[in-house]
Amino acid sequence: MRLMKTLTAAGALLLSGAVLVACGGGGGGATSSSAAPESSSAAPAPETSSAAPESSEAAPTADGLLAQILDTGVLRVSTDPAYPPQSSYDEATGEWQGFDIDVANEIATRMGVTTQWETPAWDVITAGNWNDRWDVSVGSMSITDERAQVLDFTEPYYFTPAGVAVNADSDIQSIDQLAGKRVGVCGACTYEYYLNRTLSIPGFNFEFLVPEDVEIVTYDTDTTVLQDLKLGRVDAMVSAVPLLEEAIKKGKEIRLVGDPVFLEPLAVAADKSSPLPVDSLVAELNRIIAEMHADGTLSDLSMKWYGVDITKGPGA
Repeated sequence: MRLMKTLTAAGALLLSGAVLVACGGGGGGATSSSAAPESSSAAPAPETSSAAPESSEAAPTADGLLAQILDTGVLRVSTDPAYPPQSSYDEATGEWQGFDIDVANEIATRMGVTTQWETPAWDVITAGNWNDRWDVSVGSMSITDERAQVLDFTEPYYFTPAGVAVNADSDIQSIDQLAGKRVGVCGACTYEYYLNRTLSIPGFNFEFLVPEDVEIVTYDTDTTVLQDLKLGRVDAMVSAVPLLEEAIKKGKEIRLVGDPVFLEPLAVAADKSSPLPVDSLVAELNRIIAEMHADGTLSDLSMKWYGVDITKGPGA
């Protein structure tokens, strides 16, 4: 399938040391749409794994925010209701679904709590200072130097390639032909930083392949970029390859241009300015994520949603 081909290309770039890294989020780097459900309500949980296997690591001492979560029995998770296949909310059925949704639900299951979804805008999540409105972000967020100043990150739970897409009938056939063109991206996400050539992620080196003179147009979410790409308001867009492949599968008349431009490590985030300390929470999340890597849960969820395992990092 086409996703497999593009992901294989990304892997080859990584092994050669030429690959870069990006957003989240999705996304990484997407924000909530106007059609988002109320942020205070909990939605039915999608299918998750059954009882958690025993971990070889001892659980950290529960204090601070972790103790509060365990006491209330609820993990409040911020995510995007319009970022498939990572996360989406179906108003007709009242159900959440996606890779990030399943990951968050599995984390909650292994903590012995339930999940409550919150849908703040992406720039609000990445800015930190959450004021105890939610506990963690499980939203395909890349680990960047800028975000690390206000957020505490876990180890990555998966890695995803970022790519360039154009309308199917576009004359643009290569990335260098984007010179002088309007390129849409989600605002305050790694795709925008990449186009601005300011993207910095610990442990990764970047080759900025997109021409420097593109006109950057920012949006609230990748879904809105897709709409404007169709209308011709932008000439191209940069987003997560899985999201672009999902759009193609659902009938969007777009196509990918060239190989992925960079690969991004995506992690769970907690707020450094939380009223309650988050150290033990981050330690518990790292323990669970390591467990999910080791027992194959993350690989299985990646295969379920992407058709390929993208949970292994550079050199794996």
